Amino acid sequence: MQKKETPGGNARHPIGVFDSGVGGLTVVRALMERLPFENLIYFGDTARVPYGVKSAETINLYAAQITEFLVQREVKLLIIACNTMAAVAHEAVVSRSPVPVLDVIDAGAQMTVRTTRTKHVGVIGTPTTVNSNTYARAIHRLDPEVRIFSQACALFVPLVEEGWFDHPVTRLTAQEYLKPVLAEGIDTLVLGCTHYPLLKALLQEVTGPAIRLVDSAEAMADITADLLTDRELANPDREAPVYRFYVTDVPLRFQGIGERILGRSLPHVERVSL
Repeated sequence: MQKKETPGGNARHPIGVFDSGVGGLTVVRALMERLPFENLIYFGDTARVPYGVKSAETINLYAAQITEFLVQREVKLLIIACNTMAAVAHEAVVSRSPVPVLDVIDAGAQMTVRTTRTKHVGVIGTPTTVNSNTYARAIHRLDPEVRIFSQACALFVPLVEEGWFDHPVTRLTAQEYLKPVLAEGIDTLVLGCTHYPLLKALLQEVTGPAIRLVDSAEAMADITADLLTDRELANPDREAPVYRFYVTDVPLRFQGIGERILGRSLPHVERVSL
């Protein structure tokens, strides 16, 4: 347990959130709604997305670079909003971070165990996330009796980055990917990538209303709120927060899709090189 900070110092510093592209903005949206006075910095590695088909060594390198970038901007908390990075590079982030680190896999696992009734659970994610088996391990730590059926969905991230949230191609792709998982009689489907909640409405149509979708972004907002309270890191100011967004490629394209996701304008998007 790290030492608690007193309000007025680090408590006023921003929360850092990072992802391979636009997907982590689903976490940012949940944080904005749950914690309306917290300052936020978002980093989207748009020049190197998707991560889910890259090697573990490459992902660890990218995660280390992003962590150092955000730590230099004096964040008080780091949130790994990319399931692939959480699955592969969690230790690389923790070892470089002087502040607490949260990740979406633990948040999603907690919500999954609370949600499933039959203990038959589907997990969809990038090939790297699925092959790492990290979700299965996280869920089994909480409930060893849950049966897990995983499916890699390599095409979903490029489709989301293209902004094709409700496109015939995306629908056909979802139908093909989900066939084997739905055949297992699951009652809960974990959206094991922060890009996937942007396809939530489409995925719910494909799965049918009886299957519950687990969106780890919502769980992450609650866990973040609890941590800030426990560590006395909640921003004591009740003023309009400052939101900053950094990307590694094409800020205007990110800005357009980001505004669709967040439902608000993104006036401060800066392109940086790592």
